Amino acid sequence: MLLSRHFKLATDMLRRSTRIGVASFARRQCSTKPESESQGNSEETSVILRTNLFETTKNKDKHTYLEMVKIFESRSVHRRNHVEFIYAALKHMEAFGVHKDLAVYKALIDVMPKGKFVPTNLFQAEFMHYPRQQQCIIDLLEQMEDNGVMPDYEMEAMLVNVFGRKGHPVRKYWRMMYWMPKFKNLSPWLLPNPVPNDALDLARLAVERMCSVDPRSKIDVFDTKTVKDAIDHTWVVSGQSGEQSELLAAHDKQDPLYIEGPFVIWLRNRSINYFILKSAPKPLPPLEEESSDPDDVSNLKIPYLGVDLRHRKVSPSASSQLSTLRRSVHVQDDGIIYAICCTGTSTKDSLLSWIRLLEKENGNAVLATLAVLFKFTSPSADLATVDNETQNKLPSQ
Repeated sequence: MLLSRHFKLATDMLRRSTRIGVASFARRQCSTKPESESQGNSEETSVILRTNLFETTKNKDKHTYLEMVKIFESRSVHRRNHVEFIYAALKHMEAFGVHKDLAVYKALIDVMPKGKFVPTNLFQAEFMHYPRQQQCIIDLLEQMEDNGVMPDYEMEAMLVNVFGRKGHPVRKYWRMMYWMPKFKNLSPWLLPNPVPNDALDLARLAVERMCSVDPRSKIDVFDTKTVKDAIDHTWVVSGQSGEQSELLAAHDKQDPLYIEGPFVIWLRNRSINYFILKSAPKPLPPLEEESSDPDDVSNLKIPYLGVDLRHRKVSPSASSQLSTLRRSVHVQDDGIIYAICCTGTSTKDSLLSWIRLLEKENGNAVLATLAVLFKFTSPSADLATVDNETQNKLPSQ
């Protein structure tokens, strides 16, 4: 009897399982694709539709960018695929001109669901609970750091609401808040943020920055239209100090001068070319050593008044003369730098106009008797390449 009951129960269970299997098979046959594949395709389609909004829009500004973020937030309560959306938004920030806007970064952090990624124990905190979401926000903070955007305390509250105080993005935020204020005003050559787009203003900032080694440097803005027979009508930003003029007046008339360049100087994310007027490298004269006893305290020196007073041969009243044994800051191992400039076209004609303006406007009359040679580090605009066919057609000399 017991065996017959067990057999009946087994047969009933087999029949039920068979019915369930047939029903599920019939349901699967109704669909042309598997259920998992159809779900994955729908998610991929939604991600593509959401991320392509940044590429297809025509008005690329901050208002449009924030509107697209709001559209993503309003589409779903659960905000699925938020990581893919944030990465796509970070990729197109520079195209919209919002890569240095703190409010936009806050709006992207606000896309993350609140309270879901907060670790509940020590192991989750140390082993990066929800690593994909945390790495996404860490990449966002790194992009802020690369663009020089400093976070504020409101962003800390937003990160704590999403990841908790033990989350890795909060630790990244704390490191940024420790180092970025220290480096913000560390440079002695402060620049406006953002730097001007006008080339003349940018050149003036560059020349002022390079000539700051000599506080007596004078920055002049010339117009080449005032030079007779000038071909290029442009501006010239020139920097020269009184000491450089004296060094130029003492230059040997048998030795030529050189205009070297163009060199590149970067001002934040903008660059500009500059040229220098200098002499050929010369051996530097050694300083004369005094034969006095170093242990003699009867003739103490005052180091706070400068080294030039120790080695000066003339009286202090003749301080304007260069008859001292000190080494000027403009005297370098590769030559003496007499002036520096930036031009609007960076051509030879604009540099020739600069030399004439230095002679006429700044009182460097010695330039009329000196030979000036060009030494370009890269091909100038006046040079042109000649192919083999053209060279064969040229007349032989």
